[in-house]
Amino acid sequence: MNWQEHRLSNRLGLNAEASERIYAAIAEIDTVKNSWRLTNRLMPQMIERLTQSVLVTSTGASNRIEGNRLTDDEVQALYKTMRIRKLKSRDEQEVVGYLEILQNVFEYSAAMPVRESTILQLHRDMLSHSDKDQGHLGQYKIGPNRVEAKDVSGNVMGVIFDPTPPWQTPQEMRDLCEWYQWAVETKFKHPLILTANFIFEYLAIHPFQDGNGRTSRVLTNLMLLQHGYAFTTVASHEKIIEDHKADYYLALNRTQRTWKSEVEDLSPWLFFIFDVFKEQASKALKLLEEDQTELLLSEKQLALWRWANNLADGLFSPKMALEATGFPARTVEQIIKKLVGMNKLERIGEGRGTRYRLRK
Repeated sequence: MNWQEHRLSNRLGLNAEASERIYAAIAEIDTVKNSWRLTNRLMPQMIERLTQSVLVTSTGASNRIEGNRLTDDEVQALYKTMRIRKLKSRDEQEVVGYLEILQNVFEYSAAMPVRESTILQLHRDMLSHSDKDQGHLGQYKIGPNRVEAKDVSGNVMGVIFDPTPPWQTPQEMRDLCEWYQWAVETKFKHPLILTANFIFEYLAIHPFQDGNGRTSRVLTNLMLLQHGYAFTTVASHEKIIEDHKADYYLALNRTQRTWKSEVEDLSPWLFFIFDVFKEQASKALKLLEEDQTELLLSEKQLALWRWANNLADGLFSPKMALEATGFPARTVEQIIKKLVGMNKLERIGEGRGTRYRLRK
């Protein structure tokens, strides 16, 4: 196959205006990528907490895009108990499947090459808890499936487009994966452009009977991580898409109008998804620039820290902290010691007259 002349390659020959906009976005995103790679400002403990938060946020958002009704608080509760509780509803079953597979992608992305077998396994694992999906786990569709926009109640608002028919799906998925492997190996275009191109084509093919949107977002995480965008685990692109859901569907619809035509125009989708990547990078950069003390503290430590920050002069004694929080004296002592060690409090005086003050 001459991938250089394939339509998946040809449609990436962007006009000057589109090319300028896309590469300007790439420059911004890659600046954050490089800053993230070079800096040591975020401690491992903070990264772990941020990643756990993103697992919950991304899972809730990605499933709500498809009509799931669970809030982030409900997803958080599931995350804490998913290995010991019985999943009662379809919403819970879908959420736990996404949580598990996204966690695997975050941990083992380097060992998950983007090929058919990986995608089939991701789909199988993602829907493994879903009772209604047991008949088609990890199998390409056998009937037509339209791409539909749904509201928060799961009601269909409109048809985005009609994807590849079932009989053509296996071949088109093989071609897509082989094209991507060639494009990455030859560095045909910037990795973010290759990722965006792959994800649109995947959504246009819509290879599975159900779960295509969610799988596409898991794949987006996988590809970003494989291309070195480590901030993917601390800033959720799924949440950004959820916040711009109407624009997401509109971009897909506009791009699909020229899909498989002689002159395909990928720009509506590229503009949308690169705006998402830019916002994701911006959120990650903000984490580097802001004081993230609260992410390093336990629940009790955070309670004392917030109390101290609400004091008029930021000055207090251990006894004041003891009375305000109701924690045991030993706990208060340990919390204050930790905050002093983090250079967030300074000690004033000695013995019974000891006071502590917030560092400016």
